[in-house]
Amino acid sequence: MLKTKLLGATAAAEALAVEDCFSCFLYTGNSSTQTITNGIDLAGEGGLVWIKQRNAAASPYTTIEFNCWHDSARGSTQYRLRSDSSQAEQLYSSGYISSFNSNGFTLDNGLVNHTSADSYTSWTFRKAPRFFDVVTYTGNGTSQNISHNLGVAPGCIIIKRTDSTSNWITHHRGSGGSNYLTLRLNETAANLFNVGSGNFTGTQFLVANWGTTTTGVANDNTNVSGGTYVAYLFAHDPLGPSGDGSDGLIACGSFTTDGSSNFGSVSLGWEPQYVLYKRASGTGGWFVVDSMRGITSGGNDPWLAPNTSSAESGTANLIDLTATGFFSNSGALAVTSDYIYIAIRRGPMRQPTSGTEVYLSSIASGVISTGFPVDFHMRAVRASADITNHNVRDRLRGGDKQLVTSGTTAETTDINLLFDSNNGLRFSFPSGQIQHFFRRAPGFFDVVAYTGTGVNRTVSHNLGVIPELMIVKRRSLTGNWGVYSSTLGATKYLYINTADGENTTTPIWNNTAPTESVFTVGTSVVVNQASSTYIAYLFATLPGISKVGSYTGNGSSQAINCGFTGGARFILIKRTDTTGDWHLFDSARGIVSGNDPYHRPNRDFAEVTTNDSIDPDSSGFIVNQVSATDLNVSSASYIFLAVS
Repeated sequence: MLKTKLLGATAAAEALAVEDCFSCFLYTGNSSTQTITNGIDLAGEGGLVWIKQRNAAASPYTTIEFNCWHDSARGSTQYRLRSDSSQAEQLYSSGYISSFNSNGFTLDNGLVNHTSADSYTSWTFRKAPRFFDVVTYTGNGTSQNISHNLGVAPGCIIIKRTDSTSNWITHHRGSGGSNYLTLRLNETAANLFNVGSGNFTGTQFLVANWGTTTTGVANDNTNVSGGTYVAYLFAHDPLGPSGDGSDGLIACGSFTTDGSSNFGSVSLGWEPQYVLYKRASGTGGWFVVDSMRGITSGGNDPWLAPNTSSAESGTANLIDLTATGFFSNSGALAVTSDYIYIAIRRGPMRQPTSGTEVYLSSIASGVISTGFPVDFHMRAVRASADITNHNVRDRLRGGDKQLVTSGTTAETTDINLLFDSNNGLRFSFPSGQIQHFFRRAPGFFDVVAYTGTGVNRTVSHNLGVIPELMIVKRRSLTGNWGVYSSTLGATKYLYINTADGENTTTPIWNNTAPTESVFTVGTSVVVNQASSTYIAYLFATLPGISKVGSYTGNGSSQAINCGFTGGARFILIKRTDTTGDWHLFDSARGIVSGNDPYHRPNRDFAEVTTNDSIDPDSSGFIVNQVSATDLNVSSASYIFLAVS
């Protein structure tokens, strides 16, 4: 299991998870001081914080704030560099980062912390073996080797002179051949020249008088005598210390588009959360996309550019993610061209230790703080009976896309909810609703978007364990919600949008149980129509956190032991041997020794509050037989999902 590899490892590098060393944190200005808590130890380990304003500047500021780079290697955190400019570093007494902290950083009032009308993204890279390093050096006028601590050959090095004007010289391993490409991060020019890969090792890299000997441009010189420089080093280590990809954090590579059949497919062995890329064989800008702002499967992706001060744009479908990498979309990229990229793995990589890290239910109105990034959201209006009442959204599809659990309709768009903040959704919730928030995490829950082929196939996932409950919906066309249960097996299926009992057919799951890395779909249009797009939600039992299980009714009351210590906060139950509604209970509305409010996700009904179908129990929950729900009929079969 992934947790064993990360937490049971003996070497420090093997114990590293991506959540230890990288963060994309979105925030809004407050025109005062603000502490960004992203879980990254910058005070003890050091690193880089890159901040970019996303929207047009609000009054009294007249321009959008630049790409601001602050690092631990140059002394004061108030030394700012701009990747959209060739200017030297500037020292500010206030207005930027005032301190690096053990769990993030603190902002001053001002330039990267304007009023509440201004929004920002921050990318934090912690110094760590096999991931990232930042070093400074003084030029000697000829050539010299500079030491670093990556422990593996860098995949990309970005060098900037700090005491004078210079370009941001970027050496990138490209396709991984014998040469490193050289580009300017602050410009759109194509590859300038190649540098032999032997100049870049796991302990040092070469700098030389490139400006006068190769390009003839003085600003490209990375080794002027007496000049001071900073170098940012990004590792290329997709397989990680284990060599099997389970602990790889970062990859630097290339892809090619031809504008017709090859749109650039990249296999990393894991799903990225951050991709920086640029056209290398021709003129073209730099693009940064990340999953916090949204890398939308089949939709437009908000992007920022390190080489310009422009506001965020979201008018192009740049890339789509897969469980093992990403692929580009030709409509947004140049025809027949080579591109380079830096990709960082999606987290968390460690299994959660508490249910509160991955699940929250709430009936509060206004802005809800979940305490974790939300990947999946379920909503219902408590008093309403409407087909659109029970709907779900997820970060992978984009927060403006919704699916209705009580029907077969295709995906629709509603801009009132957006996955666009570090804690929850960018939305002020009205009263009278129940909200369920889930985070993807190893061993607990995963979300996968894929396109059907019409033939038997496997689909990769990142759950890290065998899925026990899978819920699949065709997005692009109408269709039922296919449900797989490990209790029922791979020849059986349920629909979440109906009360039907279990049915038997081979074409849905192809009579093949899922594994720790893939699940199988057959030829049924429910899960695999050619060219149709699908979303899959995968759950598993994680001891103390979640339980996917089953029970047989006894006709009265019985305790369902989930292995919890504080009881269940979320319970979804379905009778399988015959007709029976899906029933959803949660602690926000009340799991008590009395009547318990619940919804039926398969029906267009308001919540019910008039019967006592369940009771609390520290190990899980107690189920009672009442005729209104029939959740404990003698000898009847049931499946359930519970979260602590």
